[in-house]
Amino acid sequence: MKPDELRNLAQREAELRKSYRYRINVCCSSGCMPFGALKVLSAFKDAVKELGVEEECYVARTGCIGTCSIAPAVLVEPGDYLYQNVTTDKVKEIVKEHIVNGRPVKEMLYGNEAYFKKQLRIVLRNAGKIDPLRIEDYIAVGGYYALLKALTRMTPEGVIEEVALSGLKGRGGAGFLTGLKWRYVARATGSPKYVIANLDEGDPGVFANRTLAEADPHAIIEGMAIAAYAVGASKGYIYVRSEYPLAVETLKKAIEAARSMGFLGEKIFETVFSFDIELRLGAGAFVAGEETAILASIEGRRAMPRPRPPYPAHSGLWGKPTLINNVETFANVPVILLKGSEWFASIGVKNCTGTKCFSLTGKVNNPGLIEVPMGITLGEVVFEIGGGVPPGRKFKAVQVGGPSGGFLPENLLNLPIDYESLNKAGAIMGSGGIVVLDDTSCMVDTAKFFTEFCVDESCGKCVPCRAGLYKLYKILDGFTRGKGSLEDLNKVEELCEFIKEASLCGLGQTAPNPTLTTLKYFRDEYIAHIVEKKCPAGKCFKNGGGESGVE
Repeated sequence: MKPDELRNLAQREAELRKSYRYRINVCCSSGCMPFGALKVLSAFKDAVKELGVEEECYVARTGCIGTCSIAPAVLVEPGDYLYQNVTTDKVKEIVKEHIVNGRPVKEMLYGNEAYFKKQLRIVLRNAGKIDPLRIEDYIAVGGYYALLKALTRMTPEGVIEEVALSGLKGRGGAGFLTGLKWRYVARATGSPKYVIANLDEGDPGVFANRTLAEADPHAIIEGMAIAAYAVGASKGYIYVRSEYPLAVETLKKAIEAARSMGFLGEKIFETVFSFDIELRLGAGAFVAGEETAILASIEGRRAMPRPRPPYPAHSGLWGKPTLINNVETFANVPVILLKGSEWFASIGVKNCTGTKCFSLTGKVNNPGLIEVPMGITLGEVVFEIGGGVPPGRKFKAVQVGGPSGGFLPENLLNLPIDYESLNKAGAIMGSGGIVVLDDTSCMVDTAKFFTEFCVDESCGKCVPCRAGLYKLYKILDGFTRGKGSLEDLNKVEELCEFIKEASLCGLGQTAPNPTLTTLKYFRDEYIAHIVEKKCPAGKCFKNGGGESGVE
């Protein structure tokens, strides 16, 4: 595609959008489809025809809007009127009242304005507002203009510098500076070079990456292409777990559409730059999300980590320089190039700029997918966006960072969400999971639950993780069964520190976090289990063992 052709297509699509007075966006994500979203979509198309408003009302299939507790969700523009729990028998009334008569059906609208008020959507800027299966929708809102800018107006080093000045850090959990990583790959010797997007996302209850792929796949593709230009790569892979069938199908179609339009392939925008992308499906192991395990899996070997150095930037896929970033990281890049590094750096806090997507789950009234500026407090997320814990219950803890994250108590709700603050408190940013616990949860049993998950997901390559985590699990299991002594608490802490220090990869290095933080902030519950043989939450000692407090 030529630059003028992109501009002309964008203009035509923008004019087409303006020709409709209303746009009905029906969420057809993995969260809404099980509740009949496709039938609701079909019903809306039939209703606008039947009521004679099809020429002024466009009905679109979209990705996740973020409000996972009200599926199927429907967003009507202009005005962003969000309808909740829409069924086929409600469709005709919505069209008749809202579209024909111009009166939104108030009793069907989602009433929690605070859910979106505290959010700032950069990565999820198009989620719920474009059709992910229609590349023209992405182009209509500025898609592929950043790639055009990079290829025709910027040098590769200039692109890297702009990303570096933005302060963007990798959103996969480690928080390494993106611009610095790109510069390492760009300066590495050897060819060809590769770009890999990590969409493995093995954390239970975490779905931000999957949702992004389902809602806005071209943001990932465009970000990867820009990165490839910057580092000198000609081939890219999106590594996605096979348990995400809708994300896989959406990405396949998006890659085909991008290729047919000329955004992937040879001489993109009539320049010398050529780049293409393939999907690689993972088997679903949690450890496969580690970057060296991804390399092994793409090469056709078992997804097991290897020692570093050498780092993938110098010796990655098939021994060649390789850039690996999380898909959320790539989705930030087009916006940074279009709006500028200074704009992005003004969001968030010093040394932690921009926003972060989180899957907000657990004992919270408004679960869902959120995107918030770095530096927002845990309390704002849990009580203002999430609406707090269910009626009649008391907040107990919040886990940040997935199964390897730490549990933080009520007195830390003012803690800002950024990499440094979370690490100091014993938690991690991780891949973006926030789990809220109320007073029905037992912290000992919950630590055991996540330790057992890590035991099951360990690849077994290194002894500290393979044997150490199993030993830790057995001790925690004993606590929930009325066994163990106070001296065992010191042994547990020593074992956790050994596992953290000696494990080969991030799984083992972070797996002790749930135990360490529950010991630090909820030690009284351990003492009650050991000394009093009593579970304060009433979860343990049932049928000889514990019941997980996590749902």
